[in-house]
Amino acid sequence: MKSVSSLSLTIVLSLAACNAGSAPPQAAEPAIEAHVQDVDPAAEKPADRTVDIPVLQVKTLDGADYALASHRGKWVVVNFWATWCAPCLKEMPDLSALDKDNDHVEVIGLAYEEIEPEDLKAFLAERPVVYPIAILDVYNPPADFATPRGLPLTYLIAPDGKVAKQFLGPVTGKEIEAAIAAAGGPAAKA
Repeated sequence: MKSVSSLSLTIVLSLAACNAGSAPPQAAEPAIEAHVQDVDPAAEKPADRTVDIPVLQVKTLDGADYALASHRGKWVVVNFWATWCAPCLKEMPDLSALDKDNDHVEVIGLAYEEIEPEDLKAFLAERPVVYPIAILDVYNPPADFATPRGLPLTYLIAPDGKVAKQFLGPVTGKEIEAAIAAAGGPAAKA
């Protein structure tokens, strides 16, 4: 047994000696110095997290003020979307029907793109919806919602103001109605 251990040790040392004179190519290059900035975690919201009861105050495309808090008592669908996003465009008619056909549900569309109001109005003239639309500043999105990493991104807000569910990717009215029912709201219409 001792000879096997000695032989193993000899092989390992021999291999190490073979590589002793050769350093990896990157070792010859100067080291890159990392710069770390101190960040106060209490002062910043993680980009991938939404607060439990988000605040949203925006000016809609028609000039009205929209405050999420003033819609308590209803289920609110907060939909981040863009005119260039094909899945977003596909879900718009369904979200519009959901808003129109359900007294307990409201939808707000948040255009998450750099677009002029006149251009968005022209776009919506060809693809009308019944719910209000607001243009967001992509460099300063609503602080209480996670920064969208993909579109569409939809939040279902319960009547008490809490986030009931988040959907990344396209969502249907039926899926939202099912999420409302699962969260204790009215059952979907048959």
